[in-house]
Amino acid sequence: MSSTPAIGRIPVRDVRPAVECGGRPAKAVVGETFQVTATVFREGHDAVAANVVLTGPDGHHGPFTPLRELAPGSDRWGADVTPDAEGRWTYRVEAWSDPVATWRQTAAIKIPAGIDTGLVLEEGADLYERAAAGVPEGPDRATVLEAVEALRDDERPVAARLAGALVPEVAEVLSRHPLREFVTTSAPLPLLVERERALFGSWYEFFPRSEGTPEQPHGTFRTAAR
Repeated sequence: MSSTPAIGRIPVRDVRPAVECGGRPAKAVVGETFQVTATVFREGHDAVAANVVLTGPDGHHGPFTPLRELAPGSDRWGADVTPDAEGRWTYRVEAWSDPVATWRQTAAIKIPAGIDTGLVLEEGADLYERAAAGVPEGPDRATVLEAVEALRDDERPVAARLAGALVPEVAEVLSRHPLREFVTTSAPLPLLVERERALFGSWYEFFPRSEGTPEQPHGTFRTAAR
């Protein structure tokens, strides 16, 4: 299986862990947390984001797991994932343009400066409305729609309209249900998840003969299974 990524608007490269370029599975045990990393970048100044898709032996996808940039400006991203069942899994990285984050960056500059405030707020309302459509019906969607109302409320001061879209509750919902554009997906990599005994059952330790029985010559070694 190749780990060569699909090259799109936002390349995803060098996904790890990868054993023999994806020709053999990485290994973990049930409940073991490990880090998936990748190089993610794009041209221009628009915000980029990424997530891991962990797929179990039954074909079920795990929860949305966002990656974070491991060091500012490094283009190297990572996230911790934890398989919870034995069997053959796969994992892949998705990278995408984040229009809401891009808008927030623009609004943080233009609104305080009084530049195109009406246009900026309307663009934000449109984006949040699109984002709300991807959020399941219920309190979470209502939270995002409240931000849309705030951005379009001409009765409020401009700063208050912007603040209504930047509250932590809205950011938290959109972190779980982001509005994604230009999604690029890496090739899936194999993962073999074994029972916990496999973590130590095949390893050996070496002990000096001097720590064994008196009959064993000093300075030689024996092996002992854990």
